[in-house]
Amino acid sequence: MESVNTLERRWIGDRNALQIGVEALTSALDEVVKPLFVVEDNGQPAVSHQGVMQWEPPSDHKDSVGLPLLGFAPPLSPSQLGDAGFKRDLGLKYAYVVGAMANGITSVEMVAAAGKAGMVGFFGAGGLSLEQIETAIRRLQPFQNDFPIGFNLIHSPSDMALEMKTAQLYLQNGIRLISASAYLGLTLPLVYYRVKGIHRSNDGTVVCPNHVIAKVSREEVAAKFFAPPPEKFLNQLVSDRLITDEEAALAKQIPMAQDITAEADSGGHTDNRPALSLLPTFLALRNDAMGRYRFSAPLRVGLGGGIATPEAAAAAFAMGAAYILTGSINQAAVEADTSESVREMLVEARQADVTMAPSADMFELGARVQVLKRGTMFAMRAAKLYELYRSHSKFDELPEKMRTMIERNLLRSTYEEAWRQTRHFFQSRDPHQIERAAASPKHEMALVFRSYLGQSSLWAKTGVPDRKIDYQIWCGPAMGAFNSWVKGSFLEDQSNRYTAVMAMNLMYGAARLMRCQWLQSQGVVIPAETVSFRPLQPEVIETRIRN
Repeated sequence: MESVNTLERRWIGDRNALQIGVEALTSALDEVVKPLFVVEDNGQPAVSHQGVMQWEPPSDHKDSVGLPLLGFAPPLSPSQLGDAGFKRDLGLKYAYVVGAMANGITSVEMVAAAGKAGMVGFFGAGGLSLEQIETAIRRLQPFQNDFPIGFNLIHSPSDMALEMKTAQLYLQNGIRLISASAYLGLTLPLVYYRVKGIHRSNDGTVVCPNHVIAKVSREEVAAKFFAPPPEKFLNQLVSDRLITDEEAALAKQIPMAQDITAEADSGGHTDNRPALSLLPTFLALRNDAMGRYRFSAPLRVGLGGGIATPEAAAAAFAMGAAYILTGSINQAAVEADTSESVREMLVEARQADVTMAPSADMFELGARVQVLKRGTMFAMRAAKLYELYRSHSKFDELPEKMRTMIERNLLRSTYEEAWRQTRHFFQSRDPHQIERAAASPKHEMALVFRSYLGQSSLWAKTGVPDRKIDYQIWCGPAMGAFNSWVKGSFLEDQSNRYTAVMAMNLMYGAARLMRCQWLQSQGVVIPAETVSFRPLQPEVIETRIRN
């Protein structure tokens, strides 16, 4: 029996079905759900969707069977990309996640649009009141039997009571899928949500009804999510009678999150990690955790941050991502709950038009978020406030000129009036903060400065005209990459940027690009203009991927 290395590939098929030329190759590559053969016919490449491949000994005889096969690409539907188990467990057609953007920017309409398209979206619950979150739950619950719906649970180190109440709200309303974001470590509310209701099925299998997808950018945090819930939290939950002894015992057999999104350079809370090094590191962590804990269900890693072009999506899947997650590009979507002025600013953004700024929710810790800098002075002003907070113990210590500037340009009121409004907010939200402020003028100053940071995102969302210079718009470099890719296409117009349309262009484009790469790796020369993919109208994509 001859070694495959000494054989050559031959194509057996109807020569009348062969097509020659760049246009034929381009058209053939477009049909991603059909097999693609590239053969040598009379000294030039030709393509066909039909035929079979056969290995034969090298021969120069004219009576050799078939034609030399230069390259072969199997069918690759966008629905085949990503981890099959992830799609099966969540009930998805596509391994595509619409990430949660706070203040409800990832809206009810966006979550519904993603679900109807066979994807999953997470409502942006961060920064909203319990009443606003509950309203969103009520609006999305009718869809629960049709497609999965997700909600965000954001780490709230300055308001753990709100985090617990949010977790309880999800449990009470049967929300079985959450995105855990901005966590620096595990918390009691998060563990409570994950393990509540865990039980054994009739066949003895451990069933955990509440699914957590953690969005993480640090190894040490990822390791905690890929481990069982900490025993100290389980003991406390049992002591507080929030879970049973049996639930605590079973919880030791599951990971805190079966799925982790490796969050690379992104909008909002981010550590600006490069995807090319972050994803492989998290995949290695996954393998280590599976070997250490022997979980019955597989652990999976997706990738978010910088996903805005078919090339980025293809690279993520090629590196082993179970799914991809998009964020920044969705903020300019038609369904995003934000202002038209923000959409217009995002459509003009380029990759260098973003920067880091202090965050409102973790201001005192020095945490930062990535925001748009073009057309706004928010980042510069927020950085100045943090610098003043670090170097002074109370507002009255600031130089008079600086106090005047802050009151006139940022607070647009006296400091005393700003504190009165801030205190009123925390009276209903977190009275403990007012108690701390009474004992610490520095903390009082932090709360007032945080109020500016917090309101700046709401001014942007609602489009307050005279506050445009203070807009806080969470945005990563992906926005600029997307704008460059769609320039000159129908997606350059913001009014055409529907969530599912953008998503399907990325997924279809990724599948097409991966098939190009398969052929190129076999030595097939593909012109650059053929490899390049431009956005297509949804009905065109639907026609091309229909089996």
